[in-house]
Amino acid sequence: MSSRDFLEPKVLARLRGLPLFARHAMLGSVTGLHRSPHRGSSLEFAEYRKYVPGDDTRRLDWRAYGRSDRYYIKEFEADTNLRLCLIVDTSGSMRFGNGTDTKIEYARKLAGTLAYLASQQGDAVGLYCAGKKFQKEIVAKRNATHLRVVLDELATMKATGETGLVEALHEAAEKIRQRALVVLISDLFVQPHELNKCFQHLRYRKHDVVVFHLLEQREIAFEFDRPMRFVDLEGGAPTLADPSIVANEYRKAVKQYLSQLKEVVRDAAVDYNRLSIEQPYDDALASFLLERAPKKK
Repeated sequence: MSSRDFLEPKVLARLRGLPLFARHAMLGSVTGLHRSPHRGSSLEFAEYRKYVPGDDTRRLDWRAYGRSDRYYIKEFEADTNLRLCLIVDTSGSMRFGNGTDTKIEYARKLAGTLAYLASQQGDAVGLYCAGKKFQKEIVAKRNATHLRVVLDELATMKATGETGLVEALHEAAEKIRQRALVVLISDLFVQPHELNKCFQHLRYRKHDVVVFHLLEQREIAFEFDRPMRFVDLEGGAPTLADPSIVANEYRKAVKQYLSQLKEVVRDAAVDYNRLSIEQPYDDALASFLLERAPKKK
């Protein structure tokens, strides 16, 4: 593929009108679209507080004074930019798919499109490629030159080796020091209870955590009709199995895994999106962006 084939102009044009919003207050360095934990002068009313000497008298609410005979100050939400930190799983299992339609290619498109959209709205973008350990770390910055660095890394990343996702997520929680929108793109080949600790660590650091869980339909349906040799893409020994014997137990195990994962993301307040890589990625992103848009009161 050419270096930027994963950025499709038609998709970018379709999604450009859908801003990427954080669901939690962010700490940025410039004015932007996202709520800050600090008070400012945007149009979004937050609350009243009692007047204290030194407050700007222009923010006094005279209607409140007329009702209560007390001075109150109007406070508003401050708006800021965010840090979008993309964590892309580059372990060997991400090579799974059908021909060129693999999980890693799907992840490349998701990450590249989100990086571009965030940069266009003035947000900082960073990238972490997580294999057995971080293969690449690009801290979040907000300029066009930096976006090119992120996109170039996405273009060349490869899926290989064992997973180190648990260690990578804990490391990310420590390294991403300021509040960020942390987007994990992975097939999550990890025990749910281990992921629970990772997500709790990220949330403890006050990050807004999003997960795109990539699966291929054959992994769910397991509709193979003859004995097959199954290869471990992360380096384990291959296994010869008869699907007619193991299919029911396999599907039961997958159902249990997904059920446990659902509990984990709910308890950790993680924005979880399970995607089949057969699904058009632009539809998935459009649904995600619309779901995150602030609801009109």
